[in-house]
Amino acid sequence: MSFTITLADEDRQFSCRADQTILDAALEQGITLSYGCRDGMCGSCMGSLMAGHIEYPQGQPGGISDSEVADGQALFCKAVPLGNAVIKARVVRQSEEIEIKTLPVKVKSIDYLTDDVIRLILQLPAVETFHYRAGQWVYFLLKDGRKRAFSIANASNQDNLLELQIRHAVGGVFTDFVFNQLNEGDLLRIEGPHGTFYFQQDEKPLLLVAGGTGFAPLKGIFEELSTQELKFPVHLFWGSRAQKDLYQEDLVREWVDRHGLSYTPVLSDADPEDKWQGQTGFVHQAVVEAYPDLSGYAVYMAGPPQMIEACKQTFTEAGMDPASLYYDSFDYSSDALNGMQQQDASSAE
Repeated sequence: MSFTITLADEDRQFSCRADQTILDAALEQGITLSYGCRDGMCGSCMGSLMAGHIEYPQGQPGGISDSEVADGQALFCKAVPLGNAVIKARVVRQSEEIEIKTLPVKVKSIDYLTDDVIRLILQLPAVETFHYRAGQWVYFLLKDGRKRAFSIANASNQDNLLELQIRHAVGGVFTDFVFNQLNEGDLLRIEGPHGTFYFQQDEKPLLLVAGGTGFAPLKGIFEELSTQELKFPVHLFWGSRAQKDLYQEDLVREWVDRHGLSYTPVLSDADPEDKWQGQTGFVHQAVVEAYPDLSGYAVYMAGPPQMIEACKQTFTEAGMDPASLYYDSFDYSSDALNGMQQQDASSAE
């Protein structure tokens, strides 16, 4: 049995089977709704149920609250229709060239950026095309069938290289392997690209807001932007615990000099020996101190869920148009870590 799903703001419809999620049905028919983890945790696929009824066969996901459900919100990556429905969801522009593939990759280099963050450069097969947008992510496919997802930290390039920035989660099966056993020349398998966190051609002043290694996808997005003539100002806010966690500041300073990027680092727990003179506190507070009225801006942010939720609330109160707010909220499931890069987790993988 199939039902008709109508996109309220798009004058478009698509069919969805009774045993299929609304997101899967849309993607299957070439309609790219905004999504991230596909595991009901990040909130990227949240939209409004305008008419009809849905259910969550596996129970209400952790990424939506009871009050949001009461307000008619739904997570379409887990929502299954009970009949015809009308929804309001963000539809993302995506190149027809982007195709999800499973490919072998060769480890070209492994470099330590800090004691617990490495840069992993992967060589894609020369005979396979792999089109992606900076900010998307890939799965590593593990031998036991599990998957681990990490954001792509570089723009598309002629050398067919992928850059990932991986923080060590002590006791994590995959990151323990990466930090202790992985060697240059080893082969891995990836699946991707996934996600809709990439530049959407906003013609507005742009704010990039990173928390910890949330810098990775934003690095890729800015690299992509820097290849074209910027017609709008771009300001990067990077929130970290201590100065040592700002692991690619030399690169950011180069962007400031070469491309006119504005940059504000923010530390929440600065080491006394650093004698830090910059901003302290939380990164979302630094943003609204600099931009009390966000009504004319587009914001792209990546980091842990607590940061993303604080930013969403604070930025909305500052006049942010939700349609111009894009985010990649990292999920720290103890088992799957589906769909989000593992970053700055207080618990193991």
